[in-house]
Amino acid sequence: MANNRTTQNTEQEQEQGQDWIAGKHPVLEALRSGRELNKIWIADTVQKQSVSPIIAEAKHAGIVVQFVDKRRLDQLGLGVQHQGVVAQAAAYRYAEVDELLARAKSSGQTPLLLILDEIEDPHNLGSILRTAECTGVHGVIIPKRRAAGLTATVWKTSAGAAEHVPVARVTNLAQTIEMLKQEGIWIAGADVSASGDVYRTDFNLPLALVIGNEAKGMGRLIREKCDFLVKLPMLGQLNSLNASVAAGVLMYEVVRQRRGV
Repeated sequence: MANNRTTQNTEQEQEQGQDWIAGKHPVLEALRSGRELNKIWIADTVQKQSVSPIIAEAKHAGIVVQFVDKRRLDQLGLGVQHQGVVAQAAAYRYAEVDELLARAKSSGQTPLLLILDEIEDPHNLGSILRTAECTGVHGVIIPKRRAAGLTATVWKTSAGAAEHVPVARVTNLAQTIEMLKQEGIWIAGADVSASGDVYRTDFNLPLALVIGNEAKGMGRLIREKCDFLVKLPMLGQLNSLNASVAAGVLMYEVVRQRRGV
């Protein structure tokens, strides 16, 4: 018993300052992106063929892969379906806002950023990151407080997209918005009470889209900081969309306009 407790304590100490990535696709994307992984655990019940790309990438990167009893992975309590694959990674390094702007500049494209005002549901954050990666968003900005961070649930929900879209975590969103304005970025807030229709708004300009909290929408101060507000037309009985769905519609409208479709 004493040996078991010692082992558990040692493992817990090693887990401090670490991130967990769960699921076949998120772990594979983490490997392909060059993310620093300490170790990969694979349940011994998983079909070897389904995880062969993970094993091959891990071998190439010199990362240890260990086959274990599935119950050990279940006991981690990550809150997501791990599909028999879990990786322990070095703590995620959030980007600086300047890095997001530099990324946009180096791409030669018109900047497109996302600002998430207190998105609390990690599933929403993961879904937004997945769409952001698909639509070529140059970076996402989230607040440090009262908002979901990059948890195992977010990695899983994003289907690996979190490895490819830089996320900046800031102390003060309002100050960050002012800094972006000074850099020539226009701030467009999604608000159900806005007079501007998203389909009648010109998005062919350096842009940051603001998506508000799932229940409250944008905070008053953040709304006032926006250069303009837009809304999605609501033709049914409900007057709002899920935050990740609304964000997805807005991102793809920007893509449509910039492609001249």
